[in-house]
Amino acid sequence: MKHTGDVSTSSPGKQMLSEQVYAHLRDVIMRGDYAPGAALKPQDLAKERGVSLAVVREALVRVVGDGLADRLPNRGFAVPEYSDRRWQEIAEARRTIEPAMLRMSIERGDIDWESQVRATHHRLARTPVHVPEEGEHYSARWSEAHRVFHRTLLAGCGNRTLLETFDRMWTASELARRWSAQRAPGRDHVGEHRRLEETALARDADAAAEVLAQHLTLTAAGLTDSGAFSTPA
Repeated sequence: MKHTGDVSTSSPGKQMLSEQVYAHLRDVIMRGDYAPGAALKPQDLAKERGVSLAVVREALVRVVGDGLADRLPNRGFAVPEYSDRRWQEIAEARRTIEPAMLRMSIERGDIDWESQVRATHHRLARTPVHVPEEGEHYSARWSEAHRVFHRTLLAGCGNRTLLETFDRMWTASELARRWSAQRAPGRDHVGEHRRLEETALARDADAAAEVLAQHLTLTAAGLTDSGAFSTPA
């Protein structure tokens, strides 16, 4: 059997290894194993995972594409800083786009949409935020339930282009959301999500859009020292 470093670029074996390293990197970065700004050293990762440098670099490029790492000129790869301006820009984009999508959902959503909103909120409310084996960070199950609830709220808009935009922004902002939660542990996310469900199902578009905008603002505020959302000039 050839060593992993001898596997050709197009081989299924190399692709599988790259997928495994990519999934590992996403997990450890999201879990907080690497501090903001920490270096992601390809040689160390290759040794740790028992794979070639080519496999690790391919995985790192994908992680960069997800917004979970930066490729720095002449300095390799690193986890983004929590103070990076991008997080505020993504939050501003979400605060601009998602309330408009929610208004469209409230206008267009049918009874099936209402049922799905209620069901996904119920699952979110009943899913443990933390589990002992995953440490102090939000559990993977809760994080997925959280994503599904937010996407379901907006899915009633029926616009695939907008929903694809939401998916991209969610992935890009997920790391910042987790950091924000650590910096503001007393935040009432249960109450915020309950108000989102209630105002959406009451078909109160103005209230629902306002609640969602405030929800997104609080996440961005958790990444600033002042606790206030700063709009780019």
